[in-house]
Amino acid sequence: MIVRLQAAFRAAGCDPDRLTLDEIAGIDQLHLGGRAASRSLAALGELRPGERILDVGCGTGGASRLLAAEYGCTVVGVDITAAFVSAAERLSVATGLAEQNRFLCADAARIPLAGGAFDVIWCQHALMNMSHLPAVLAEWRRLLAPGGRVLLHEVVAGDNPEPLALPVPWARTAATSHLKRREALEVSLAAAGFGPVCVHDVTETALAWRQKHGRREAGDAPARRLPGPALIFGEEFVEMGRNLAGNLAAGRVRILEGVWRRTD
Repeated sequence: MIVRLQAAFRAAGCDPDRLTLDEIAGIDQLHLGGRAASRSLAALGELRPGERILDVGCGTGGASRLLAAEYGCTVVGVDITAAFVSAAERLSVATGLAEQNRFLCADAARIPLAGGAFDVIWCQHALMNMSHLPAVLAEWRRLLAPGGRVLLHEVVAGDNPEPLALPVPWARTAATSHLKRREALEVSLAAAGFGPVCVHDVTETALAWRQKHGRREAGDAPARRLPGPALIFGEEFVEMGRNLAGNLAAGRVRILEGVWRRTD
């Protein structure tokens, strides 16, 4: 993946060893809403400079870098995919943020870090890939300091029981999609010791964003010169995006952003 990324940035006229957050936005904010969604969640969670954040399911590290650069936080990103972790490390070096970010390849249910080491657990579009939710949430509670917060931006199952149109960015088959209904997710968070502070349904905003970007990806708007999500997801990405928009519009999935606090 790193070789592919370097070649793509060179082809776009960029130095792959010296990149800006604007230049890499297309391949490091892979969730619905991009950087705007990350900033919305950060504002909802009232992040403060110096806070210690664990970015669960960090992918290529985009949210980790944004939180370091714009909010003055120190961030550890964790992802189970080694290629994403390697790309995240390389991109943080290229953007001059390596001292504020570090990345770890690990299962979200078994993270080899000390308990109570974080003020915030940050997670965007990752739980729907995890089949073992109680174990993941127990690990979050262990890793959070007393009074710590969970900031979550997540895809959940909608009210429409029809099967998902597949593939989507998180799953190519139904067997690898682990969507939870909002009610079940909130029950699981409460059982794990997290109380809700503020929870919003942001489906309509997410759908509008996906439709806008879908037109661009399909060629109805001028193509971006900089590398985009297809570099990460492959040739199926346009179909994935189209299916995701369809699932959102049909009510098969919805998008939540929210803050929960560890109860003690």
